[in-house]
Amino acid sequence: MSAIITPDTLTKPAASQVYTAKRGKINWYTAFVMAVFHIGAVAALFMFSWKALLVTAILWYFSLSCGIGMGYHRLLTHRGYKVPKWVEYFLTTCATLALEGGPIFWVGTHRIHHQTSDREGDPHSPRDGGWWAHMGWIISGEVLHHGNPELERYTPDLRRDKYHAWLSKWHWIPLTTLGLILLAVGGWTYVMWCIFFRVTVGLHATWLVNSATHMWGSRRFITKDDSTNNWWVAMVTFGEGWHNNHHAHPVSARHGLAWYEIDLNYYGICILKGLGLAKDVKVVDMPKKLREQEEKLASGKPELVSA
Repeated sequence: MSAIITPDTLTKPAASQVYTAKRGKINWYTAFVMAVFHIGAVAALFMFSWKALLVTAILWYFSLSCGIGMGYHRLLTHRGYKVPKWVEYFLTTCATLALEGGPIFWVGTHRIHHQTSDREGDPHSPRDGGWWAHMGWIISGEVLHHGNPELERYTPDLRRDKYHAWLSKWHWIPLTTLGLILLAVGGWTYVMWCIFFRVTVGLHATWLVNSATHMWGSRRFITKDDSTNNWWVAMVTFGEGWHNNHHAHPVSARHGLAWYEIDLNYYGICILKGLGLAKDVKVVDMPKKLREQEEKLASGKPELVSA
């Protein structure tokens, strides 16, 4: 059985090798791509089609829920459950449709975030500014100016996998291929809605986890960071907004720990488990953890639930 890779199991790099939140030069290529997609998203509103909207909703689910939430985040980053390789590769490929980079970049950045959350080294902490945490770090953060070797320090498991390594370099191919198929089938209306509009709104939804859930919401667990549970972020990210729960128990495949905390990404994992495609699904024992925290608070020694 292979070991679970989490931020705590990785050797902490020297200070000079840790990403910082310092502003760097604007990455004009990234800024240009972001501008084009935002303009395209607005243009899509003038090319409305119910069929295009339906396809957009389907692709939204596959890219953000199956891809980012279930794939990049809960499977690759935290190894909260196990699936056959072909399922892992399918979920990873779906994630590239969100235009959030390849698996090594996404997973590496997120593992760094957990290791240094809201402290020096966090790539996107609101303590460095709300706009910075939301989008500024993408456009001008030094995180984008580092080469793959440094990111690979945090992703040894992905670096050893030929498909993940290949997709990290060529992550734009699935989205480009999808765009060409949509152009051939439905014309520019489908491209504007299913590519430009979907990707742009999806990016902001994901970025809200970096910004909003570290600024607004409630805190169930005591953690070293500012993570909160934010219901409206959870609604647009299929359950990723239950962020305080996640930071307290990062390996748990379930983020919505209460019955009223809707977590569609976890429900998707449960479907895979029901189909015999997911196993070793890790879920935190909620009553036990709350009792432990209450005991620590009562003792006057409120030790942190997680690093």
